[in-house]
Amino acid sequence: MLFKYHSIDQDGHEREGTIEAPSQDIAVTALQRRNLIISSIESAEKRSPLDIDWAFLNRISNKDIVILSRQIATLFEAQVSALRVFRLLASEVDNTQLASILSTIGDDLQGGSPISKALARHPKAFSLFYVNMVRSGEESGKLSETFNYLADYLDRSYDLVSKAENALIYPIFVVAVFFGVMALMLTLVIPKISAVLLDSGQPIPIYTSVVIGFSNFLVQYGVLMLIALVAFGFYLWKLRQTEHGKVIFDNFKLGVPYIGDLYKKLYLSRIADNFATMLLSGVSVVEAIEITGSVVDNAAYAAVLTQVGADVKGGASISDSLGKHPEIPGIMVAMTKVGEETGELGKILTTLAKFYNREVTNAVDTLVSLIEPAMVVLLGVGVGILLAAILLPIYNLAGSI
Repeated sequence: MLFKYHSIDQDGHEREGTIEAPSQDIAVTALQRRNLIISSIESAEKRSPLDIDWAFLNRISNKDIVILSRQIATLFEAQVSALRVFRLLASEVDNTQLASILSTIGDDLQGGSPISKALARHPKAFSLFYVNMVRSGEESGKLSETFNYLADYLDRSYDLVSKAENALIYPIFVVAVFFGVMALMLTLVIPKISAVLLDSGQPIPIYTSVVIGFSNFLVQYGVLMLIALVAFGFYLWKLRQTEHGKVIFDNFKLGVPYIGDLYKKLYLSRIADNFATMLLSGVSVVEAIEITGSVVDNAAYAAVLTQVGADVKGGASISDSLGKHPEIPGIMVAMTKVGEETGELGKILTTLAKFYNREVTNAVDTLVSLIEPAMVVLLGVGVGILLAAILLPIYNLAGSI
């Protein structure tokens, strides 16, 4: 692809031009290697309004990074040089976007860049947590162990999140199909049957009148309702992209009964696991707290960790700082205090992370076991009311003939 850019060179002069690259990230990296500060960059290719960017189909998943980390660790253990590792993996991975990134990292390493700095240029693939872990591994000379730590951590995180998400796929699918079938019944079938009932002149029960009224409303205003729902969904999606909207959604998730407790345990598990992994890899306490706050993926807990980091910088203990916030449960505060007093904070947090992992798994299993019978009952009641509202008047009409 061709990209047009505006930049500032080392002498402070503005420069502009075009560059050919597979993606915008790679174009930016290539320009940065020329010691240019990018002020703006955009595609220079003309596109039709009907053109679709299919890059999202080739996105880099958490699973890709887990597998990549395992492969890197194995190759480092085999005493393969860093440059050769990334060159080899760039030619082997199936994801073309990840292959381009690995190839660029190889170019950076060949130019003398440290691995962590080369990875930091690709934040969409490698998080701040990932980069700092690698930097710690470089400083300690334990890169193979660090990549194994990363693979283990990402594997646990991926397994935990995917388990929670997969548990909701089935009920969401069933509910969506139910509402779809009900909408078709109310807009296509019920109007024809209601016409027969109204023409018969027979008294119509109140519950049947409600169903017929709702059916008429959907027939007349269904399209407008659909447009309104789509517009509202788009508004929520745009709101979610803003900082204010993210805070609203994150607080809402924590406030939903039962689901909120599940999310709290998920975030606490992530905090303990992140923090423990970084401490055991030699990252400083303050830096570990700050990075954990940046990758916890919840505005409420990120704010807590930001404040905890500031308190620890000021000389306070971690446990005392955590204890000031109601979002952090007493067991985590107490365990952290024990870890500080014994000098085994990393191991204590690892134990705590395993505890919350089990809690999340149990909560998900319980939720699934409750959702399935609840759905059967609710769907049965819904279908029964609809059928009773229509079939009973029809039976009365047939009996009176």
